[in-house]
Amino acid sequence: MTVYSAAPGGASPSATAEAPLPRKAALGAVIRVTSGNFLEMFDFFLYGFYALHISQAFFPTDSEYLSLMLTFVTFGAGFLMRPLGAVLLGAYIDKIGRRKGLILTLAIMACGTVLIAFTPSYASIGLVAPVLVLIGRLLQGFSAGVELGGVSVYLAEMATPGRKGFYVSWQSASQQAAIMVAAALGYGISQSLSAAQISEWGWRIPFLIGSLILPFVFHIRRSLAETDAFLARKHHPTLREIVASMLRNWALVGAGMMLVVMTTVSFYLITVYTPTFGKSVLHLSATSALIVTFCVGLSNFLWLPVMGAVSDRIGRWPLLLTFSLLTVLTAYPAMSWLTSAPTFERMLVVELWLSFLYASYNAATIVALTEVMPVEVRTTGFSLAYSLATAIFGGFTPLVSTWLIQTTGDKAAPGMWMSGAGAIGLIATFLLYRGIVKAR
Repeated sequence: MTVYSAAPGGASPSATAEAPLPRKAALGAVIRVTSGNFLEMFDFFLYGFYALHISQAFFPTDSEYLSLMLTFVTFGAGFLMRPLGAVLLGAYIDKIGRRKGLILTLAIMACGTVLIAFTPSYASIGLVAPVLVLIGRLLQGFSAGVELGGVSVYLAEMATPGRKGFYVSWQSASQQAAIMVAAALGYGISQSLSAAQISEWGWRIPFLIGSLILPFVFHIRRSLAETDAFLARKHHPTLREIVASMLRNWALVGAGMMLVVMTTVSFYLITVYTPTFGKSVLHLSATSALIVTFCVGLSNFLWLPVMGAVSDRIGRWPLLLTFSLLTVLTAYPAMSWLTSAPTFERMLVVELWLSFLYASYNAATIVALTEVMPVEVRTTGFSLAYSLATAIFGGFTPLVSTWLIQTTGDKAAPGMWMSGAGAIGLIATFLLYRGIVKAR
């Protein structure tokens, strides 16, 4: 297995590099390690798409707006657990290994998924229902705090020469596959059941399917091999040593968090929030919103590996600079054009443009974050930076978008949120690659 040293603009082979993995073996490793990411995003997307139905089932009030806000608050609460999961589970993975750690995170995620899928409605058990849903989201958030980082680090450490960006991009691409599957499943349900049936019980079907595929995901992830990079290290830090390293590298973690803000805000805006935006704000049909979301997932899936490969050739920072700047300049105008005369065609064009911005920036961001963190605490550092960005900014994007529209009366207001995230990404790029915080 070939291992790379961490270099910000694209990696160079280490002195201990071995022969690259055969293509078939590398493909199998990518599928096994990203399976948990697939399941995580499958559930996250379902929560966003069926937010209206979930609000009626678990958070019923006299106001649809208030019920929806309570639903998104619960959704966002899971992200507040991510930093804790990043430190505790990240330290566990950095100490005992990538394989064992990723199996543990999957087990915790499974508990949260099953809890949400099988919790009775508020009408059946009262306040216990929203409490159980909240607990399920907290468990999912605790697990997700390190799932993405663990998978990204694993892919970076097993990457073949000159292709680290391409390999790591499949972490995000697996999430897009989940979005497409969930959107297709939602489309099938919307065509097979009435609106009343979906509201009453049909929305649970995709969550139940997610629970049923859990054993399969466990099976394929258990066959993961440990990375050579981890096995080659003689010292594996304790939790105390990892926390001390995070404190020493606080500026690096902070800059890394800023770098991720653009990725996490834009992702949740164009995927999780899109179905609710299309139905509740633009008043398009559920079918139209699903088709757009499917196309966004497909666009992301195609662009991510392409731009990951581009970052291997030209470096990370040119992509980060270009696409964060384009986001600042175009996100709000694009949303304004859409909301001025909402149609399926306009929504598709705008969402595909935002998808291109997200995928191009993300493809460089994820691999860059694996490269800038100290190697001995790579999983913890990556996960903490990513989790903080998600907890403070990205995870609350559906909530913030709903609030902004309600407060300002501007249906394009979510574009301001995305443009602001692009500005933060632009600043972070200069800090990490041209500024006071130097990437390792």
